Amino acid sequence: MFESVARAALRVDRRRDGVDVIVPVLPEGLSAREAILAQESLISDYLDARSERPTFWFQTPMAFSFAPLDRAGAVIYDCMDELSGFKDAPPALAFNEKQLLGRADLVFTGGRALYEAKRQKHPSVHCFPSGIDTKHFGRARDHRRNALRSMHRPATDRPRVGFAGVIDERMDVELLAAVASALPGMDFDIVGPVVKIDPDLLPVGDNIRYLGMQDYAVLPELMAEWDVAMMPFACNEATRFISPTKTPEYLAAGLPVVSTSIRDVVVRYGEPGLVSIADDASSFSRALEAAIETRDDPARLRAVDIALKDSSWDGIWQRMAALERQVLKTAAISKPAAEAR
Repeated sequence: MFESVARAALRVDRRRDGVDVIVPVLPEGLSAREAILAQESLISDYLDARSERPTFWFQTPMAFSFAPLDRAGAVIYDCMDELSGFKDAPPALAFNEKQLLGRADLVFTGGRALYEAKRQKHPSVHCFPSGIDTKHFGRARDHRRNALRSMHRPATDRPRVGFAGVIDERMDVELLAAVASALPGMDFDIVGPVVKIDPDLLPVGDNIRYLGMQDYAVLPELMAEWDVAMMPFACNEATRFISPTKTPEYLAAGLPVVSTSIRDVVVRYGEPGLVSIADDASSFSRALEAAIETRDDPARLRAVDIALKDSSWDGIWQRMAALERQVLKTAAISKPAAEAR
């Protein structure tokens, strides 16, 4: 066992921005226990060369099993999804999360539904819904204005509906099929990778096209071609706690949005009238048709900009960092007292 673990190595990518990206490289054939020991050893060796006690920032509880927590200055659990509800979730995930919640100094959640689920399990839980790179996605508005001025897209073009994101068990493919069938005069662009579901199960039609994975940089240009964005999420365990990042991205791009009744979307965007909510094919189709009429409505865009003004990633990070600094300050004060005992 120890010989196999000894053959593990750590690949370190030192980026120009001062960030080290470290990737454990493990030999084939390791057992789960050997993989845990190897990763813990590699990370410990990496930290041995540094005097500071870093913050351990977890985005998956599965990393808890190999993190050398005795080296941590602070432990943060950044809970962006209820991963245990996803298809093929590791059996150990729920146990690891319980252990992580018992050790974490801070817990951040990516939406209100997650916050409600976790706040009874930890004394310091803070809700930070998905942020937005407003400037980046706002370029879609510029692309659209330029295209309209140059008549790049004639007024006779068919309306276009778009979706950008991972295509997996969270998408209601039956709803997509029914809506596309009900609206033969509209075209549907589906952007993103297909994972964990059989691609052959995806609906096909003359008005549906799958564009696959697209670079983040080109998303605003793609969105500029759409008249409305959609989020046809299924109602299942995988979507029970989600707070889709694509919601503010679509809105920043200037798009009206139609979504199924995902709780965080309803509360944060549906109730204020920024997103239309519909769950069956008939109402979803009508909502898309109505939303298209508001595509370039100045009043709608002003309301969107007001709603998103405090949602920048930079602002969210500043608030998170302030909480982290307080934890580190408290730890620095209490550590000498603990050592004295």
